[in-house]
Amino acid sequence: MTEWRRQLSRLLFLALFFFAGVVLGQVFSSRVPDATGDELARYLTDFLKVEEADPSPRTVLSAAALYFRYPLAAFLLGFASIGVLALPLITGAFGFFLSFSVCCFTAAFGPDGVLLALAVFGLRCAVTLPCYFLLAVPSLERSAALACFSLGGGRRAAPVLYGREWWRRLAAIFGALLAGMCADLMLAPWFLRQLLEQMLSG
Repeated sequence: MTEWRRQLSRLLFLALFFFAGVVLGQVFSSRVPDATGDELARYLTDFLKVEEADPSPRTVLSAAALYFRYPLAAFLLGFASIGVLALPLITGAFGFFLSFSVCCFTAAFGPDGVLLALAVFGLRCAVTLPCYFLLAVPSLERSAALACFSLGGGRRAAPVLYGREWWRRLAAIFGALLAGMCADLMLAPWFLRQLLEQMLSG
């Protein structure tokens, strides 16, 4: 029970930084020039003119970066004592850029922007957010233990171990991220196209 409470406290700690990033994203999005909204509208409108085609290697790489960048960063920081400081900052950045992007869609398209943002970010967020926190919470624990081990010269702290559960979690999460990325590549363009066609026809 004590370990469960520790995990929950780490999750809440990181969640506070995430929601702080969300609030900052909303604040900064209000300062974006109106021309940015027009550029976004033109970009999405031009999307309708692109013929249906299989995803290009560049598209796949871009999707992989969007899906894996934050979870991978969270995982790698579990091997470094600096993760104690970096993980909260990265979590805040995650919330900031997500909130900023969604607010830009809303500013450009009004109420329809919510649906457009859902088409672009919905599936990705549903997959990447839980995957990120499932990696970030144990990574925060490991990085804190590494920091204690380093500061104590290895005398007052037990060695930090990475057991089978650590690697099984990584394999399961990366499998979920890969499945989500493939589904996003197939479904998101179609969903976005339908929404844009309805908006333009209306």
